[in-house]
Amino acid sequence: MGGYVDFQPQSEIEIELLLFLRQKFGHVSYERVLSEPGLVNIFEFLRATGRGEESPALTAELASGMSAETISAAGLAGTSSRAVQAVELFVTLYGAEAGNLALKMKATRGVLIGGGIAPKLITKLREPRFLAAFLDKGRMSPLLKHISIRVILNDQCALLGAALYAALEAGLSRIPLSPSLRTRDNWHSRTSHRNSTVTNSATAPADDATP
Repeated sequence: MGGYVDFQPQSEIEIELLLFLRQKFGHVSYERVLSEPGLVNIFEFLRATGRGEESPALTAELASGMSAETISAAGLAGTSSRAVQAVELFVTLYGAEAGNLALKMKATRGVLIGGGIAPKLITKLREPRFLAAFLDKGRMSPLLKHISIRVILNDQCALLGAALYAALEAGLSRIPLSPSLRTRDNWHSRTSHRNSTVTNSATAPADDATP
């Protein structure tokens, strides 16, 4: 339910986004911006405020219905400056909220980002804006610099977690994994920060997820 906490804008454009969404929804939670419908909301805000340009092809494609998949594809491909801005603002907000949660939980062992959106935007998450927003916490920034950030790439992670819980409840000490699930690249991509730069590698073996 954490996605329903109050959206907390920091920059001028984020404040404008909040005001735009308040007119539409009343209460504005992070779910209104950090979700697939949230990306659509951001794009509609940019369109309503005249930011960026929209290619005729994208306009035609969205005429039949606003789609986060269509917007993100155009943003990642760079075929529409408005879509690019939407994805970049989404990534900035994503980084900021990930940093918020890291502080609230004092997650010094690292942050794991799950769900279906992050793997699709992995190239954007590796860009400086995500990390800059994650670290932009004033006096607490030095603490966050030592927290690793990882994106879960295995789309069966939630099921494996449920299976692990069931196994522990049944008194088993570990769950045997198939060879495909033991492959390093199937697990997560690490975003680390050193001197304000971003590097990435898939490092953790599947054994790290079992007792």
